[in-house]
Amino acid sequence: MNGERRSAGARAAPAESWERVAGAARCAADLSLPGMLHARILRAGCPHARVRSIDVRRAEGVPGVVCVLTADRVRVGRLGLHADQPVLKGTRVRCVADELAAVAATTEAAAEEACARIRVDLEPLPAVFDAQEALRPGAPRVHEHAPDNLVPLRIQFRCGDPERVLEQSAFVARGTFRTRAAAAAGPVPAAALASVDGRGRIALWTDAEAPFVLRSQLARALGLPGGDVRVLAPPLGETHGERLDLLPFEVLAVLLAQQTGRPVRLRLTPEERLACLPVRPATVVRLATACDREGRLTARVCEVILDAGAYSSWGVTTPQAMLAAVSSLYRVEHVAFRATSVFSNNPVAGALRGGGLLEATFAVEQQMDELARLAGFDPVEFRIRNANDPQSVTPPGYRIGSCGLRECLDSAATRIGWLEPKAPGEGVGIAAAIHPGGGRRLMRSDGSGAFVRLDEFGQLTVTTGTRDTGSGVHTTLAGLAAGVLGLPPDRVTVLPGDTHLAPWDAGAHGGRSTYAAGHAVLAACRELRRRLLPWAVRQLGGSEAQIEFRDGRVRRTDDPRRFVTLEGLVRGVYLHAPAETFVAAAFHEPSGQAPDDKQRGTVSAAWSFAAHAVRVRVDPETGRVRVLKVAAVHDIGRVLHPAAATAAVEAGVERGVGLALAEDLHLEAGRPVDPTWRGCGVPGPADTPAEVEVDWIETADPEGPLGAKALGDAPLVPPAAALANALADATGVRLRELPLAPERVLAVIRAGDREESPSR
Repeated sequence: MNGERRSAGARAAPAESWERVAGAARCAADLSLPGMLHARILRAGCPHARVRSIDVRRAEGVPGVVCVLTADRVRVGRLGLHADQPVLKGTRVRCVADELAAVAATTEAAAEEACARIRVDLEPLPAVFDAQEALRPGAPRVHEHAPDNLVPLRIQFRCGDPERVLEQSAFVARGTFRTRAAAAAGPVPAAALASVDGRGRIALWTDAEAPFVLRSQLARALGLPGGDVRVLAPPLGETHGERLDLLPFEVLAVLLAQQTGRPVRLRLTPEERLACLPVRPATVVRLATACDREGRLTARVCEVILDAGAYSSWGVTTPQAMLAAVSSLYRVEHVAFRATSVFSNNPVAGALRGGGLLEATFAVEQQMDELARLAGFDPVEFRIRNANDPQSVTPPGYRIGSCGLRECLDSAATRIGWLEPKAPGEGVGIAAAIHPGGGRRLMRSDGSGAFVRLDEFGQLTVTTGTRDTGSGVHTTLAGLAAGVLGLPPDRVTVLPGDTHLAPWDAGAHGGRSTYAAGHAVLAACRELRRRLLPWAVRQLGGSEAQIEFRDGRVRRTDDPRRFVTLEGLVRGVYLHAPAETFVAAAFHEPSGQAPDDKQRGTVSAAWSFAAHAVRVRVDPETGRVRVLKVAAVHDIGRVLHPAAATAAVEAGVERGVGLALAEDLHLEAGRPVDPTWRGCGVPGPADTPAEVEVDWIETADPEGPLGAKALGDAPLVPPAAALANALADATGVRLRELPLAPERVLAVIRAGDREESPSR
């Protein structure tokens, strides 16, 4: 076990970094096939309308155009969590991004010209762009099957009698917190490349976050057996949760390939990537939290309204993550939670990174500061007093194994200089977070499989369905495999996802990859080692207990001079008669249980924790918040690859700060005003924190691979709340709406709206 841990934590460069730095890593937009056609989509450009007619005759006459598709020319199933989105819209459009037609041509220019020549007659209909407005009587109806605009998914939880306890508690804080829609901004272009072989079997190259799930969805939509669909995920595919769904442009690439018999690549423009892929949803969180005179939490009541956009997507499931922050970050016995997702004519809501947890934590952690002030406690002390305990069970039934939350809070406060004097205009703030650390069961299986093969040159190949979406999980898996067999990590290759070659994997979401795939890789490699041991004893003598795998060698622990290289051992076995091949497979299914209809269940096999403390300076003339330092402290069990994990925290903090201070899709009538990175508020280098200090509280979770828990999206979650608390500390102004943009900060400062709790 010690050897496994030693190699797993080796400070090797991330396995993916060399190709990325050299520009050799490929995403779907980079790929091409012989005879490939280029595709473009004609979008509605209108948020709500009845389709009177679509005339494609002029488009079909454009030189180079091979195929034009409209709704009446295809037969394909609907998409979305509740199958409410047609791939091509033939009778009605519900948002500006809706697809009316798709063109395949020999060049992108020809495809674009053809789209421009399509004549569309739309009859505008009344539209609604705010979830609360959509709930009012007489609001425009987005879907015929939802007369009240409610998505048919209610997430409700109740434990105890929270309303009665609120009224009887010594101190109560109440407030309404809002977040705005934000784009899934990322540097990798969005594209899909599809081909069809002579037997009608589909191959789709796409940056899907859950390739096996997407394969099933695509097969169902096309009416094909699952075995006739192959999904390949290129190695370069940084995504942010927007690619969990099967999206219309992916299906259109396949339909065009089926119609033409030629490969088709459909590449979205940068503007389409920001405006047409699923977005982080706008939310309204009404929260009330109570404590007694000793500063112990007594009750919490939370109501959430989420803007689902035009169709149901994974975004409407994010309130399940909100429940974790509301009910299980701290000890609170009486809890009520209700979430309502609402259709509107806005872009579709996705489950973007940290989805649900960020929005709920923004509310919960601000209210913890307010309640601490009411009860007369220091905010750090108040949190430590109410932090969860190891080996405990929270109201929804989450089983907390290891828990270093108290230590995270103490370390973050110390590193930020919590009690040190502050210059004028400076403030400090802190926020904690909970995150699934052992998968998050959203489907019947949350498992991961692994195939491993050791060749005659001592090179190990790991095949897994787990996607690396920029988290560095393949580096971690390589380290785990290397540790079991005593190999340097650079002699381990982790192959990217291919549903025809890799074993099942539930996808890169919910902080599950390191946990589930890590267990599978460890189990498969341990099986290889078990099968190698008798051969090592035959060559070196002694017993199996005296054999050690280390530094690419197999040696006797009682006599290190007696050794053989792993390459030599394997080659000798391969030349032996009868020979043996060193191939093994394993599958790990996390123990988390899916929540029942009352939202009770373990959900995740383990839970990770974090605390971020920030120091800011606020310019009273401009309202600009300058982040001087972030101290980010995480409990992810045992840290398997410190360098990769630290880099992931630093990147997550920067993104979390951007979401807190600037990111806003700026929708007007359902349309992004400026669908560019700058227009959506994506921060640049000048907007990042001046300093990010990362620390680890290692707790060795009993459920995790080598004691590890997932890091996942946890670094994105606390910054927004911590910054809001620091802003209140610096100015006395408390903003309960994201982003904390300069104009909003300045307006509240000038209005003299000092922080006052609206409660007793």
